[in-house]
Amino acid sequence: MKRPLGKGPTPGPYIEKVFMDRSRIQDPNHYAFQIPAIEKFEQLELHPKVTFFVGDNGSGKSTLLEAIAVANGLNAEGGSRNVQFSTRASHSQLHEALRMRRYHALIPDAWFLRAESLYNVATEIEQLDLQESNSRKLIDSYGGKSLHEQSHGESFLAIMSNRFSGGLYLLDEPEAALSPQRQLAFLSLLDAWVQKGSQLIIATHSPILLGYPNSWIYSFSEDGVKRVQYLDTDHYRLTKQFLDAPQRMLKHLLQGDASEMD
Repeated sequence: MKRPLGKGPTPGPYIEKVFMDRSRIQDPNHYAFQIPAIEKFEQLELHPKVTFFVGDNGSGKSTLLEAIAVANGLNAEGGSRNVQFSTRASHSQLHEALRMRRYHALIPDAWFLRAESLYNVATEIEQLDLQESNSRKLIDSYGGKSLHEQSHGESFLAIMSNRFSGGLYLLDEPEAALSPQRQLAFLSLLDAWVQKGSQLIIATHSPILLGYPNSWIYSFSEDGVKRVQYLDTDHYRLTKQFLDAPQRMLKHLLQGDASEMD
């Protein structure tokens, strides 16, 4: 349903599908196209509210998330469209080969949040505030306190709770900075953004975050990218097996390590 003009920004969802256009690939030997899941990737339909990417380390989930972010005008190291900098140009060429089928041409707000480069984003925000002469500082949009003066988890939550509202948000392993208790708090924030019309794409290893009900989960593996149910994810099954019988699991794992060292 279209929103009448003059009533504020258009609510989400914003992206319906992501396609691989192989005619745009400049270097097929580039590392991103050698990842099995990306090599087999053709298209992916996004949930209108929340889409999760899961998979083992190196499976390609963060690579695709980053490419979607860059294809939407966001900085590969994180931030909004207004935070553009480069500490080291390490992102892949994958974004050049992606096409989007969109619900709306206009995305009123967008942010790419990744755990590994949050320090660089926080530094850039401080640098921009030093350059601007306006009385209102950029950091005011993030709670008014320097992100460097907070713990990793606190700065994550400061960005998300103060800056996110209604828009397109891409998060790369947000649980890396959050305790289990804070992950539960994150679920409440996530639902609040959804209620405001946001669309989110989240790469995660957290079985807590994956439990959010109004979502789809895509698993990245050597077999490609496939949609899976929450209870069928390795993240849920392995965590449940451990919590159901930690001593038995530890005995198996630690005896295995000991036998390998003998």
